[in-house]
Amino acid sequence: MAPVALVHADPWLLAVDKPPGLLSQPGLGPQLRESLLGQVQRRWPTAQLVHRLDRDTSGLLVLALDPLSHRNLSLQFQQRRVRKAYLAEVQGEVRGCSGRIDAPLARLTARPPRYGVVPEGKAALTRWRLLARGPGWSRLLLQPRTGRSHQLRVHMAWLGHPILGDPLYGPGYPGRMRLHAWGLQLRHPHSGAPLRLRCAGHWGDR
Repeated sequence: MAPVALVHADPWLLAVDKPPGLLSQPGLGPQLRESLLGQVQRRWPTAQLVHRLDRDTSGLLVLALDPLSHRNLSLQFQQRRVRKAYLAEVQGEVRGCSGRIDAPLARLTARPPRYGVVPEGKAALTRWRLLARGPGWSRLLLQPRTGRSHQLRVHMAWLGHPILGDPLYGPGYPGRMRLHAWGLQLRHPHSGAPLRLRCAGHWGDR
């Protein structure tokens, strides 16, 4: 498994590039002990996750280095003041150049955790823009306006274009899940200045 790459570091926060297949934090049992948080804390013992990515999703993760920064950044995520952007490759050739998916989500099963579009679920909104198209696939920029669990994965499957390699919501596809957390825009917890973070995707076979 690829090591965690550093994207940004200062006395208050870190931004790292999480490789696919690595848990954001330790799970239950010895087989799930290795995680991004554990790797980072070997060098920065005070580091704490501000948000999480699914194990099979790669890309930007932010960690705070002190309690005040952690509280500030966590509130920004909770209050939806952080702009997020993901790169995804999906099954099929998506029609149109852009759109929005406004479909409420709820948990359907606990083990494994699986979510679906349910009328009485929690509000979930995703904007998308077409970046490229090929035979049987499309590359999209996805911008979630809410932060529901599995939101992008469920929304794309519901649209009829599941993310390639998704083990839960898509058909069998060789290789890793094609979902990468590419960009974050937030306020620095110490200075309050805008902080724009970018982390290019690295699928390597297109």
